[in-house]
This record gives sequence, C-alpha cells and structure tokens, in this order.
Amino acid sequence: MLVLVAPGQGAQTPGFLTPWLDLPGAADRVAAWSEAIGLDLVHYGTEADADAIRDTAVAQPLLVAAGLLSAAALGDIAPGAVAGHSVGEITAAVFAGVLDDRSALGLVRRRGLAMAEAAAVTGTGMSALLGGDPETSVAHLEKLGLTPANVNGAGQIVAAGTLEQLAALAEDKPEGVRKVVALKVAGAFHTHHMAPAVKALAEAAQEISPADPAVTYVSNKDGRPVATGAEVLERLVGQVANPVRWDLCMETFTSLGVTALVEVCPGGTLTGLAKRALPGVKTLALKTPDDLDAARELISEHS
Repeated sequence: MLVLVAPGQGAQTPGFLTPWLDLPGAADRVAAWSEAIGLDLVHYGTEADADAIRDTAVAQPLLVAAGLLSAAALGDIAPGAVAGHSVGEITAAVFAGVLDDRSALGLVRRRGLAMAEAAAVTGTGMSALLGGDPETSVAHLEKLGLTPANVNGAGQIVAAGTLEQLAALAEDKPEGVRKVVALKVAGAFHTHHMAPAVKALAEAAQEISPADPAVTYVSNKDGRPVATGAEVLERLVGQVANPVRWDLCMETFTSLGVTALVEVCPGGTLTGLAKRALPGVKTLALKTPDDLDAARELISEHS
C-alpha cells in the first residue's frame, strides 16, 4: 500500500524548483499559477536566496506548487492514502481530489499572508529537538512557556514560541535531547500566536467548494482519516493554530498497511522520519526529476 506525502515549511532551499521547470509544460504551468495568485513562483523557486524564500508568504505557495508539479510528473498514480505536514496538507488535499490546483494555490496564498501577518506581531520561531523522551521534553517545553507545535515521531519534537523562549531552550535542553536546531521558518506556527490567521483563512475557505476525498486523507490534527471535503477544509483552517501530530499520522499509515511512502518535492524530511519510525517501509524522496524513474518503479510495485 502506497502513501503519498507532502512536506511542510522549512523544506525549501534556494533554486530547488529549477530542474523541475525543464519538464515539458512545467514552466507554463507555474507561470499560470504565478499570475493567478500574484506571486512570481518561478523567480522564488529558481533565483531567490534563502532569506527571500524563508518569508512565510513566499515559502508556503512555493512548496505547494513544487509538490503539485512533481506529483504531476509521476503520471496517473493511485496511492492508498495521502497526507501532508503542515502546509503540505493543502498539497495532499489536491492529491485526494478535495481541492483543484487553483483553489489550493489561492488558499495557500491567503494562508501564507495571514500567517506572516500574525508572525509579525511578536518575534517568534521554531526549533527541532532531536532525541530525548517525548513526555520529558514536552514537560520541559511547557516549563519554558513553549508549545510542542510539531510532534513528529521518531524522537523529534518541534518547539515554538518567542525568540527569547527559544534562546532559553538552546541554553537549557530537556534531559536526553542531543541537539536543538533552529528551523528555517519565520514564526511560531501551530500555536496560539497564529490565532489571528485562523479568521482570515476561514473567510478564504468560504469561497471554496471542496469535493469529498477520492482516496484516504489522513489529517495532522489527530492522525485520523477524514471522510468529507467539508471536514478537510475545516481542519485546514483550524490547523494553523494547533499542533501537528505527524506521529499519529504515521501510526495510521501503519494501521492501513503501508508498504511504501513517496514524498513529493522538496522531499527528504518526511522520508527521514519514516525511515526511523516505519521500519520495513520502502521510502523515496522526490528531490529532482532524476528521482522520477525510481519513484515510478516503486509506485508500480506498491500501489
């Protein structure tokens, strides 16, 4: 059973979209998306530096566009389930048939702008904790006033809060944590700091008529499959201010009988987690078009 997944913010790197635009029709498709949402995705995906694509309002549409473009390059595939991490949930909603490309990119453009505006109120960010006991780490984060915004499984929790709180965490790691790594994001996503963005996203969602998922759609909220398009959209709105439970998503993949997991561009983060948390599951990350043949072979064996 194949699971198709989409990464979240922080996976982007300068120029990562460049090789994908050489595929037939890809440059025209991205140009059309750029015009539709008023953002030059080609420029940001090929020429912009790391600071420019760290901007939440840029990074989020760029990641969704890259995920859709790379998935389309795989051809007509039939995953058993789909999921995305944070903003990747919007990409996954397209994979499931809940949203079309234009609706997804319009929604993520509004999401990125609203979250960037919310993040500008206070200096905030996110840091990944590598290693340690989850319960011990969560208790330590709460003591420092931080939120366990991403519970990713495989020994990884992402803390979110003010820059001062994150600096305190770097100096005072939870017992057993090997390393604290600052993430390439510009806000404390999936925390109360993002509450203002929920209202803006809810207004944007009213303009969308979602379809029910055509394949199993696994939600970040609790790792549960969601049966209706209306509930998928409702969860996409609320999730910006609530923790991501990728650990529970991976538990659901196991219960569904996953045998292979493919992560769309810019792949690597979620396959890395799967290698540690889902032993025996074949994984493949789409980083460049050079990975497409291997991905198609894996998909043909497991879908």
